[in-house]
Amino acid sequence: MTLSGAVLALINAPIKSIWPSVVALSIVLVTRRAIIGLLAGAVSGALILTGGNWWFAFLSLFSDHFIPHFKSSWKMGALAFTLLMGGFAAVLEKSGGFERIFEWLFKKVKDPSKSLQTGVMGLGLACFFDGLANSMLVGRVSRKLGASCGVSKEKLAYLVDSTSSAVACLAFVSTWIAYQLSMIREGFSVVGQEVNPYVYFVRSIPFNFYCWFTLVLCFISVFGNFNPGGMQIAEASARNNLKAKSDRSIDKSILQVGSYSSVVVPLIVLLVGMVVAFYLVGLGEAIEAGVYKSLLPITGEKVSVAFGTSKGPYIMCLVGIIASIVAIILYPHKKSGENAIMTYTDGARSMLMPLLILVSAWMLSSTLAALKAGDSIAGLMDGSVPLWSIPALVFLVGALISFTMGSSWGTMGILMPLAIPLIAKYPNLLNVSGVETIYAATVAAVFSGAVFGDHCSPISDTTIVSSIACGIDPHDHVRTQMPFALIAAVAAFVGFLVAGWSIVS
Repeated sequence: MTLSGAVLALINAPIKSIWPSVVALSIVLVTRRAIIGLLAGAVSGALILTGGNWWFAFLSLFSDHFIPHFKSSWKMGALAFTLLMGGFAAVLEKSGGFERIFEWLFKKVKDPSKSLQTGVMGLGLACFFDGLANSMLVGRVSRKLGASCGVSKEKLAYLVDSTSSAVACLAFVSTWIAYQLSMIREGFSVVGQEVNPYVYFVRSIPFNFYCWFTLVLCFISVFGNFNPGGMQIAEASARNNLKAKSDRSIDKSILQVGSYSSVVVPLIVLLVGMVVAFYLVGLGEAIEAGVYKSLLPITGEKVSVAFGTSKGPYIMCLVGIIASIVAIILYPHKKSGENAIMTYTDGARSMLMPLLILVSAWMLSSTLAALKAGDSIAGLMDGSVPLWSIPALVFLVGALISFTMGSSWGTMGILMPLAIPLIAKYPNLLNVSGVETIYAATVAAVFSGAVFGDHCSPISDTTIVSSIACGIDPHDHVRTQMPFALIAAVAAFVGFLVAGWSIVS
């Protein structure tokens, strides 16, 4: 018996099936790199499946857990759409149109402090299509105006960070969506279920409590002057350092570098095109199948059926291409001599690492499915945990993982294949509608936990980018943002408890 085989023999069967996830999380904690942890977990899974034989594990990893993913039209669509959105986001960011939108928002409130903070939130919501692009763009623009408006850099960083990931996680069109849908699909594959991930994503949105509470808290902080902990000190210092009124003029020229159309038109094409295309194609399939007779009248049931079409990846890619072409055409080439095609290419290239994380998560999930991790997790639980408490527990675990690894995507990749099987132990406790709802709440708990930990982690990419873009140290950003995040997290935890109880009861 080889050394690897001897080690495997010491691990009992139920633990073997979840061992890849344990390895993945452990490696992430040591290396602080999500991709390394996910790949290590996939390798450990292949070793277990091949009895500890490294050569066979290597061959199996590629032939059984890597190559098959590229034969799936759905997964290839997810990869393509992520690249398309990376380029789309880069073109919109560089066009300068968001600065014009910021200027418009800036004029809506007379108080300079409120104007700036309102503009930051508004622009953060408008940049829903990508979390990092959101942080970089909004932080860079607002930083130039903070001192002359009496707003601390800490407050700007909080608003920038809190709107970026929360909005990207909730939006049904963003650089996140393909990854989120893929993780939902992989989570259900562990328990042997083929589901339409769009349906569960849409159903999870109302339950994504942390993201919703985070956005609500931003509004309370701005319009209710709510600044707990260190943020109150930072804001008081900024107001005390505010220049005299005669020196408080705003240099609007730093904002006027683009046009509204360079941003608004491509976004309208993307959003409207996505909804219309899904409705026409998805409902067209239902009409051919005899489920409906016509496209009209539009009802909630028809929309739900339309978004459940199996042609979703093709629709997303087609609309993404059309919106990208429109964005490139409207790109202000004379602004700075930049080339729209090069800007688009650079943006797509920036998504290569996230795509590697996505593929690594697929490989880890594939080994978990082969090890029948779903059955083992359900057996370990053995009904000892009340069904209604699972979403809240998943949220806590997700927050812990995300905080320690600093990656929302990495957290989803590790936790989703483990969270979904927890529900499979209780198939007879609820009717079909109840089971689907508790699944949706659990999916939302994974998303919420990932974003919460990401907001509080000093090694998170969005935390670092938001702080640097606003001109402060990441430590000061985490220290002043933590009270807000904890308040939203407590509210989210209570929300998941109440939701779980109401679903089960």
